[in-house]
Amino acid sequence: MNSSLNWKAVWLPLLGLVGAFLVALAIAIYIMEAPASDLKDLIQFLLTSSLPSLLIGYLVFTLGRRWLRSIRYKTLLAYSLGVIIAIINIYVTSQLMFVSEHDFLLLGLLLIFAGILSASFGYLLAASMAQSLSLLRLGARRIAGGDFSAQVHLTEVDELSEVAEAFNFMGDELQRSFARQRELEQARRDLIAAVSHDLRTPLTSIRAMIEALADGVVADPPTVQRYYTVMRSQIENLSGLINDLFELSQLETGQVQLALEAVNLNDLLSDVLESMQAQAGAKGVSLKGIFYEDLPIIKGEMNKLQRVITNLVQNAIRHTPTGGSISLETQVAPDGVQVEVVDTGEGIASEDLPHIFEQFFRGEKSRSRETGGAGLGLAIAKRIVEAHHGRIWVESQVGQGTRFSFILPASTS
Repeated sequence: MNSSLNWKAVWLPLLGLVGAFLVALAIAIYIMEAPASDLKDLIQFLLTSSLPSLLIGYLVFTLGRRWLRSIRYKTLLAYSLGVIIAIINIYVTSQLMFVSEHDFLLLGLLLIFAGILSASFGYLLAASMAQSLSLLRLGARRIAGGDFSAQVHLTEVDELSEVAEAFNFMGDELQRSFARQRELEQARRDLIAAVSHDLRTPLTSIRAMIEALADGVVADPPTVQRYYTVMRSQIENLSGLINDLFELSQLETGQVQLALEAVNLNDLLSDVLESMQAQAGAKGVSLKGIFYEDLPIIKGEMNKLQRVITNLVQNAIRHTPTGGSISLETQVAPDGVQVEVVDTGEGIASEDLPHIFEQFFRGEKSRSRETGGAGLGLAIAKRIVEAHHGRIWVESQVGQGTRFSFILPASTS
């Protein structure tokens, strides 16, 4: 790789030499209208003086570039070498062409004057570049120290300003990544606390009942049977919680391989509607379906989509008071098939809406432990919908009900 860079460094001066050579010939031919004999001498003079001086200048610049530690001094070295090489070429050419010493000294003086002016402008340019690099260095140190809000703003519009823009973009991404990391860490702590609570509560209850049975504190058959029933219910709840955690973990890590098949969502919602009627009736809530005819077929895994709809309907039943209603609706959307679960329940507070699909989230009213649920149903529903390349959202107003909606892409085959 280093050899490639060296060859590039060699070819650039060579290209410059060829360009200067061609320009000199063009001026001699088309402007000065030099005869062929003079053109031959010119070519000989240029080749005699330029190639050796270019080689020496390149070697000096290579060594000086490694030794000098400042862009300013490197720029001065480059300009100085250009002037020196030009003077050498003029001297050699003047000797071959028998130009008078007075003319050579005058020409050299003018060339040195022009070279000093050129080097001054080069130094100003290098100073501007060095200042921009200094700002970038200070910004990098601030970011290395943990200040991800550090920004570098350059007044110049060049490659360094593009580097500054990329630097600022990197800082913004690091800041967002760091904020996301803190959120994930807090979510991990909340998850551990929630799982600990949801596991500890039923386990404590089961342990107390087992100890009561083992110690003979409870001996009458009706109470013993009631204890067994409660323990079985608690164990089923624990088993469901563990299964939900395992499924959620698989969905989040992308380990779930969907068994895709053609699915008619109207038929799927009809099955869920029929299976949930008893639960809704026991709560005194009406459950109905409003289906769009000729609904497009989608590709999905039947069981997981049924899990999504069941979770949404169970959530609606849980939070809809007696006398309320729940409707399951389908319609065609521009980007697929849309399903909605609409209830006339208590609604969700506006401050809870952004967190409603987070695992173990329970709002004070909409998702409290007293109303049941571990706070995983909606999180699982969201992951399943996203695994099907769909999206899910919620709209709600306190006291007026809630509308859960999700869209799945229609099948193209």
